[in-house]
Amino acid sequence: MKSTAMTSATMDTKITQCTISTPADHQVVATRYEPATPHTAIIIAPAMGVPQRYYAPVAEWLAAKGFAVLTFDYYGMGQSSVNKLSKLSINVLDWAQQDCVAILDFVHQQHPDLPIKWLAHSVGGQLFGALPNHHLVDKMVTVTTGSGYWLENAPALKRKAWFLWFFMVPVTIPMFGYFPGKKLKMVGDLPKNVMLQWRRWCLHKDYLVGVEGEPLRSQFAAVKVPITSLSVTDDELLSARNIESLHKFYRSAPLRMIRIAPEDIGVKRIGHFGFFREEFASSLWTDYLLPELTGRA
Repeated sequence: MKSTAMTSATMDTKITQCTISTPADHQVVATRYEPATPHTAIIIAPAMGVPQRYYAPVAEWLAAKGFAVLTFDYYGMGQSSVNKLSKLSINVLDWAQQDCVAILDFVHQQHPDLPIKWLAHSVGGQLFGALPNHHLVDKMVTVTTGSGYWLENAPALKRKAWFLWFFMVPVTIPMFGYFPGKKLKMVGDLPKNVMLQWRRWCLHKDYLVGVEGEPLRSQFAAVKVPITSLSVTDDELLSARNIESLHKFYRSAPLRMIRIAPEDIGVKRIGHFGFFREEFASSLWTDYLLPELTGRA
């Protein structure tokens, strides 16, 4: 692990950037937010195509409350990017079984006596079931995490999903060697096999466990870590059915499902990506997130 000091966000929080090697010797860039005397460790597993810097405000906020927080970018994404996405052969499961495994092992090594919480945004909660070392986690909190099965998507997305999966992906990947999401203003740039595997999942009613088969389904079923799902009623991507479908794969885990409407906190909009915006520190973070991260189950 290589570590480089960065500017501290507060007098009591030390912020450092580090590079963590995966079992395949890929380099994943992470950021550590360390209070002087942490009581709990938190890993923030990002959404598809969302850079770790997006989670910096909530990471700093949690660190100020005594949590040792780590954010990271999946290999090929954000600060873990490489020169040419077209040269990468990784898929989504590699992010779970390589990147996430290495990140979790690292946090456990750094804080062997602290409980570890897995704070997952969207795909970050899908990948958890594929981690062979998931037993190191005391609790998972998912935020707008659900199955990507396109026929269960939110109404506003369904037509766009058809266009994405049946036209844009088959046409653009052979042309570019990767998915040029930034040019198309869809998802973001993604490695070829990440997008193709994700497409296969989204076209199957049982999503990733339906495509990958019984071994992965059994891995999800073996998870006994308590889970809390925080979802929002105005999610433009995932329906309530998407949310329920994904969490049913964790059939052995104690599960708490919480649905939040914008009017519950006096705002007009939250959305799939809004939960982690700093404007919600005194509402969503304080009233919903913090209690779930503080309790063991």
